[in-house]
Amino acid sequence: MTRRHPWRWAASVIAVLFLGWALFVPTNQYIEQPGDATALAPLVKVNKHPDRADGHYYLMTVGIAGPATPAMLAWSYLRPFTDRISASELMGDSSTTEYDNLQHFYITSAANAAVVSAFNAAKKPVTIKHNGIYVMSVLKNSPFAGVLKVGDTITAINGEHYTAADAFVAAIKAKKVGSSVTVTYERNGKTHEAAGKLIRLPGTTKAGIGITLTENTSVTSTPTVKIDAGKIGGPSAGLMFALETYDVVSGKNVRAGREVAGTGEINTEGDVGQIGGIDKKVYAANQQGASIFFAPNQPATAAIKKLDPTYENNYTVAKRAAKQLKTKMKIVPVKTLQDAIDYLERTK
Repeated sequence: MTRRHPWRWAASVIAVLFLGWALFVPTNQYIEQPGDATALAPLVKVNKHPDRADGHYYLMTVGIAGPATPAMLAWSYLRPFTDRISASELMGDSSTTEYDNLQHFYITSAANAAVVSAFNAAKKPVTIKHNGIYVMSVLKNSPFAGVLKVGDTITAINGEHYTAADAFVAAIKAKKVGSSVTVTYERNGKTHEAAGKLIRLPGTTKAGIGITLTENTSVTSTPTVKIDAGKIGGPSAGLMFALETYDVVSGKNVRAGREVAGTGEINTEGDVGQIGGIDKKVYAANQQGASIFFAPNQPATAAIKKLDPTYENNYTVAKRAAKQLKTKMKIVPVKTLQDAIDYLERTK
């Protein structure tokens, strides 16, 4: 007579349920890991000036996977240069769609700034038109919450148009908390107005309308440049966009047949700014076989440390990652586009 073992059946059910939970149930966590090294010549098109020179410039990406299942999270601990971040750390209060739009706006702004800085460095004619300010996010306590949306372009405050984001921010901060302002903005080609009172910005005594922003610009140059990064987003490709553009429009070929990677935000003056995930980008560049990696070198000043006590200089982190990898790739600190150009010229 066969004996029944209910506990075995129960254990099997529990095992199947656990496996299903581990493999298929999403958590609130995302996995941040090394991404790809993407050659820039196919993305940066300079009219009638194809880049056929030897070597490559690469933009570096950080891979984001998720929402991660428990199994994915467990596996991530076994992979080098891989971290786990929460949805709020990754996207703030934005939805997935809003976050994707933000990344698109950032890389569009970065591309325009890169073209301007590259043409200026090459001493070629270029002009930039400031169309307004992209709304990147809206605080929940903003007087314009529910009115302004991600992707709107603010064109004026109290009827006055500002030609740069810094001027816009300065004009708002000069006003008092509680002051009434009228915002003119564009959405889907139509102009709208909305009024509200300025709030005190979190952690400050300054007035604001409670949004994060970046500039909505358009660039005219001779020759014309079109940068199409596809689904790649974010501002950190700016430096490498600028180097690819500079090499082509200047005709100097400072790349000189080398495999050159790097990262960093850039503004129209050619200043290179700090980015996130640089250790993962060093790893990806090393995997690609790059011989040079440009890393933003923004020292940890007292003012920066006050705002972010955990701040680490990108160059310092990149050097540490390179040491861990035992790579021969040269990590080069840069504060400006010209620093990168000078290094490439000097080491041809």
